[in-house]
Amino acid sequence: MFEGTHTALVTPFRNGDIDEEAFRKLINLQFENGISGVVPVGTTGESPTLNHDEHIRAIKLAVEFTAGRGHVIAGTGSNSTQEAIDLTIAAENAGANAALLVCPYYNKPSQEGLYQHYRAISQSSGLDLILYSIPGRSCIQIDSETTARLQADCPNIVAMKEAGGTVDRVTELRALVPDTFEILSGDDALTVDFMKAGAVGVISVASNLIPKVMADLTKAMRDGDTAAAESLHTQYEPLFSAFLRLDTNPVPIKAALGLAGRCDPYLRLPMIQIGPEKQAELKAIMEELGLL
Repeated sequence: MFEGTHTALVTPFRNGDIDEEAFRKLINLQFENGISGVVPVGTTGESPTLNHDEHIRAIKLAVEFTAGRGHVIAGTGSNSTQEAIDLTIAAENAGANAALLVCPYYNKPSQEGLYQHYRAISQSSGLDLILYSIPGRSCIQIDSETTARLQADCPNIVAMKEAGGTVDRVTELRALVPDTFEILSGDDALTVDFMKAGAVGVISVASNLIPKVMADLTKAMRDGDTAAAESLHTQYEPLFSAFLRLDTNPVPIKAALGLAGRCDPYLRLPMIQIGPEKQAELKAIMEELGLL
């Protein structure tokens, strides 16, 4: 269902508002280059700094601009269960195909609290739901046993975006959930290794900039051409590394898109642009890869 590469879209801004034309062009670029779907207003889309109306507007725009060419997986997660329910219902009404639900952050619920949180969202909507475990941002992970319990009890919880940084998690999850429950890499640099362990694709940050590369990489893995996928990974590893190393996502990818002329690199506070030295480092990597 969610095989391949789905792009965790940035939210372009101009004069402080969503830049709808840049957003349209960015989405068109994805589908012109083989991307399976897009993920508007996830954390890469700066969802914490969008107000409710902007959040829903971005989802509606993504549905409109996608025009049936692939999935629209709306970011609707929150550390407030009711807010996540409201956003998920709004995404369903807007025509999204699925919702991505980040693990609640800061308030640090127990595993039973996580179960109740996701179960309540599941009962509120008919959308396919994708869990998103990212302990580096949420302080906690969605344990494999909790994932298996949710999969068994909630028919519309169908996948997991795993961003814990270890392949062992994929192996652990695969042992507890049926093959119909899909696992997606949440880290571009680990996509090949995750797919070797049983993931079906990636929700990618890098594909904002290099959609064809990421689409080709996951296709090669699905086709059993591991050598081709590993070659692409090796070639673009300096870019994947820079996106992790230079600053917090989405700061580096927005800088890269700004250098490539795809959108203004503006970020909403408290996120700020990278400094001149890091910008020069990123530019050199992009030039070496023929992206400028």
